[in-house]
Amino acid sequence: MAQRIPCLYVAESDIGGRGVFTAKSLQKDDLIEICPVIILPKEDLCFIEKTTLHDYYFLWGVNQKLGVLALGYGSLYNHSYKPNAFYKLDLTNHSIDFYCVKNIAAGEEITVNYNGDPKDETEVWFEKRNE
Repeated sequence: MAQRIPCLYVAESDIGGRGVFTAKSLQKDDLIEICPVIILPKEDLCFIEKTTLHDYYFLWGVNQKLGVLALGYGSLYNHSYKPNAFYKLDLTNHSIDFYCVKNIAAGEEITVNYNGDPKDETEVWFEKRNE
């Protein structure tokens, strides 16, 4: 089930911290990565939220009452309100799948909108917007 394009790598990001980059050009609609997940029961989320892992987990499930940690590079993609990729939660196969929303050049950082929808401009928990 795990699938990753071998051109992905992690490096320091201008956005902050580390990010996921591509060593070769990717095309719009390309599958970037299928990340298996570790499902966290809702009872564990109150503990996770008090740790560094809070910034790395995804809400999960039909009602998003559970959490998951994405394996592979899944939890390392940085946020952007103008992302070049998006993710889909695959509840059946227990994975988060990342796809290109536009062409991505070799050497470019791959970003997603943490709100789940590439066009959603709702503030995220770690950032206040001054726009």
